[in-house]
Order: sequence, then structure tokens, then C-alpha cells
Amino acid sequence: MGNFVVPVIEVVIALINIYWWVVIIAAVFSWLMAFGIIDTRNHVVRMAAGFLYRATEPVLRPIQRFLPSFGGLDISPVIVLLILWFIEMELRQIEVYTLTHS
Repeated sequence: MGNFVVPVIEVVIALINIYWWVVIIAAVFSWLMAFGIIDTRNHVVRMAAGFLYRATEPVLRPIQRFLPSFGGLDISPVIVLLILWFIEMELRQIEVYTLTHS
């Protein structure tokens, strides 16, 4: 069993790490758009913004509904990053347990 579980956990952790960066890039991208640093009329920028929105919105929206308003400050990406970190740590614990008990 341990020979199968460990690679699966490693793949899931790699996907979590990729999504971690997608959330960070989406947050920075939204700040750059809000401050007018990047031009949203550019087709490539619109495509990137659309991808980042579609990739992060399903995860951020439920958290945003439960958080109180902080006057324009959206901390939902921080909450998502903490949840991803917690899931990764739990998966690492399962991986260690699997390796030591197989």
C-alpha cells in the first residue's frame, strides 16, 4: 500500500504548490489592475486576468462570503493559502506515517 500512496501524495502536494502560486499571482495581478499599473485593454492581459479569475474564484468566493468587509482589503487569498498549507502539512504527516508503517 505504501508504494502506491506516497507517489499519489507527492503529486497532490505538487498540485497544491502550483495552485499556491496561482493564488499569489492572481492576488498580485488584481492589485496591479486596481492601481492601473497594467493595461486591461491589452488582449494578453485580459486573457491572463480571465484565466486567473476562473482558476481562483471558485475557491475564493465561498471564503469571501463568510469574511467581514475590511473596506476594500480582501484577505481571502491569505485564508486560502493557509488552508492549502494546512492540507499540505497533513498530507506530509500521512506520507511519513505510511513510510514508517509499511
